[in-house]
Amino acid sequence: QVQLVESGGGSVQAGGSLRLSCAASGTIFGRSTMGWYRQAPGEQRKFVASTTSGGITDSADSVKGRFALFRDNAKKTFSLQIINLKPEDTAVYYCNAKGSLPGPFDYWGQGIQVTVSS
Repeated sequence: QVQLVESGGGSVQAGGSLRLSCAASGTIFGRSTMGWYRQAPGEQRKFVASTTSGGITDSADSVKGRFALFRDNAKKTFSLQIINLKPEDTAVYYCNAKGSLPGPFDYWGQGIQVTVSS
């Protein structure tokens, strides 16, 4: 069974930084595309950033230039650091693991709140 557990959320002032971590259990981590998504109140869940098992990174325009991803396959951890936080970064952030070997899988963490105050 796969579990993704997020940590590191909280409240921060605009201009600050935050690092979210995702700890994974199970055996899929090494062959997963790991991603972060976020959902603001009243909005749909949106893609933030991801990295494939081969290290290819993608990100949303909203965080370009302000984020960094850290992936440790040995420890099965995946982290997102965002600098220069803005009030519009306020959302529940979700860790995601998806892949297709040996069959398609798509797992989500429970989510963690990030609140940025101006």
